[in-house]
Amino acid sequence: MRRRTTAVLAVSQVLGGLGVATAIALAAVLAEDVSGSKALSGLASTASVVGTALLSVPLAAVMAARGRRPGLTLAYLIAAAGGAVVVAAAALGSFWLLLAGMAAFGAGSSANLQARYAAADLAEPRQRGRAISLVVWATTVGAVAGPNLAGPAGRSVASFGVPLAAGPFVWGTVIFLVAGVAVWALLRPDPLLTARALAAVDAGEPASGHGVRAGWTAVAASPRAVLALVAVTTAHTVMVSVMVMTPVDLSHHGAGVELIGLVISVHIAGMYAFSPVMGWLADRLGRLAVLGLGGVLLAVATLLAGTAGAGHAQSAAGLFLLGLGWSAGLVAGSALLTDSVPQAARAAAQGLSDLAMNAAAGVGGALSGLIVARAGYGWLNALAAALLVPAAVLLLRRPPEAPSGATGRRKGGGRPADGTS
Repeated sequence: MRRRTTAVLAVSQVLGGLGVATAIALAAVLAEDVSGSKALSGLASTASVVGTALLSVPLAAVMAARGRRPGLTLAYLIAAAGGAVVVAAAALGSFWLLLAGMAAFGAGSSANLQARYAAADLAEPRQRGRAISLVVWATTVGAVAGPNLAGPAGRSVASFGVPLAAGPFVWGTVIFLVAGVAVWALLRPDPLLTARALAAVDAGEPASGHGVRAGWTAVAASPRAVLALVAVTTAHTVMVSVMVMTPVDLSHHGAGVELIGLVISVHIAGMYAFSPVMGWLADRLGRLAVLGLGGVLLAVATLLAGTAGAGHAQSAAGLFLLGLGWSAGLVAGSALLTDSVPQAARAAAQGLSDLAMNAAAGVGGALSGLIVARAGYGWLNALAAALLVPAAVLLLRRPPEAPSGATGRRKGGGRPADGTS
């Protein structure tokens, strides 16, 4: 069941990553075409991030009540519908309809994020980091290939009267439909329902709520879960805030489109390609050690990127480490959160985590442009580094281990999954 579940989720991640990356590559261009304003072009991606955040909790509630399979399928269908609305908005020239479609399109990212937790449902506690990281790694294929398919996608449907920049959303709609059908047909038996049934047999765990309150109650009861939530949210916010303004800074220092694309590709490689290494380290050295590593990598990344100026090689190195630090924080933080809350409350806590990380990143991405405009790219990186301080303080305090029923420790004792004694 573990192998089958991981394989199905990996396929869905390839498709989901492809659907998101193919369409998002030209989202700003499409928004500028529809609105006629360059100043409004960034709102398309912002709407997608907001949609991802807002949909995380209701989708997690569906999964908590009915399982991963219907929740992930619903997410992909909402994303497909959002893609269709974006295409209709482009044809009608309606900017507000475009933003609504982009918000629904964000459900594709919600599905991709929730899939990492689905991989952890049936994993042994000592292999949970690797299970999460393998599904995150599968996103690499779609995330890297997607932007390169945006041009062919636009040209492929131009003869049907679809605007060139809207073509990728036609492809995204089809890809999400295929992903939804694949999950519905193949993700059997449901990993979350199976894990919950086994946990109920083993520990007699009562049912838990499904909403934000239930998630927060479970997280607040465990200092390690609080640390995990803060670490994942911080890593994602720092990464998004710096990444979205890097192309602007590079262009101001003479970089062309090809060089900017190369730097972003290096960044994406850092995000996804090395996630299995982070998963192995999280299981081998412990979650806390890898969270510390992620914080150090993010701090060094902001130092390199913020002081690079016209040094494009230094910028690329900074963006690579930015992606690598994000990978460490996401994988180790997700594993630690799963370890630290009871099985019955995990889906709600995981939904809360995705809500927090995407909402914070949405705010960070929106403010980053204002910070660069008023103070410069260097100050943006300095402020991003300052965001790491609260997580570092929580980590240095080394919160006590949660009760064994919540951490997912193996019966019979031994070291807990986070590597502490």
